Amino acid sequence: MNRNQLCFVAAAFAVRLTSLAWSKRNERKLRAAGAREFGRLNSQALALAHLAFYTAAPVEAALRGKGPSGRVGGLGVALYTVAMGMLLRVCRALGPLWTVKVLIGPQQRVVRSGPYRLCKHPNYFLNLLPELVGYGLALGAWRTLGWGLPCYGLCLAVRIRQEEAAMGAWAGSATAMESRQRTDGAKPGTAADDGSGAS
Repeated sequence: MNRNQLCFVAAAFAVRLTSLAWSKRNERKLRAAGAREFGRLNSQALALAHLAFYTAAPVEAALRGKGPSGRVGGLGVALYTVAMGMLLRVCRALGPLWTVKVLIGPQQRVVRSGPYRLCKHPNYFLNLLPELVGYGLALGAWRTLGWGLPCYGLCLAVRIRQEEAAMGAWAGSATAMESRQRTDGAKPGTAADDGSGAS
């Protein structure tokens, strides 16, 4: 790898470590508010897959000795940069709800602003997948892309099913609670004024 690639890898790790610290901070607050975690094993698998991809790509690039063409490498860096911009937009839209885990709390809310107006799961389709593709292209890590991306995609598909199931269960319980509140004469919405939940 050349110096530019080494700087790119260092910056990518720094960004992800920073995002992990932010996630941990939000997670502590959500758990203190009574949030429950869903899909713990798969979240661990996703974290390991992400770390493995981030590690395997520069190792492959170093072993190959020859990087991608300037055009391909530039495309990879550009795609990665756009993906990180989308991560910032997702974090801004979710605020204290954003974590790398599926956490559903008693005061959950559904976010429909920012990138969530574009698709249902922007954190996955507009951030994570483009991020890994861009990272691999920037380093010319073709084998890592060929093997790592499908494996990561399988874990991500499981995550989406788990998250949607958890949100569906929460929506059902929230509807039942609102119905009870109406019956009891309580003000609607008091159980879901602010959010703690899935990323």
